Amino acid sequence: MKYHFAACSLDTHRHVFERDGQVLHVEPQVSDLLHLLARSGGDLVTHDTLIAEVWDGLIVSDATISARINAARKAVGDSGKAQRVIETVPDAASA
Repeated sequence: MKYHFAACSLDTHRHVFERDGQVLHVEPQVSDLLHLLARSGGDLVTHDTLIAEVWDGLIVSDATISARINAARKAVGDSGKAQRVIETVPDAASA
């Protein structure tokens, strides 16, 4: 399947990510994260869903999750400050 968003495309069958027509290397977990977010169609993706789908339910640290989100942001040309493409929302329980 091929997803198009912002100036990016993700071809999940060929495992190719492009931004502005340029192929960029992304790590497998970053690709899985981008795939999950693209499939969500802009709907909120919870922490538990990230763990279940990107890490197959394994226990991972918040730092690991943050690192992959930051790498995904970099890939799409976004930043943690701007959050134009990938936005994080604080958990209501921890806010």
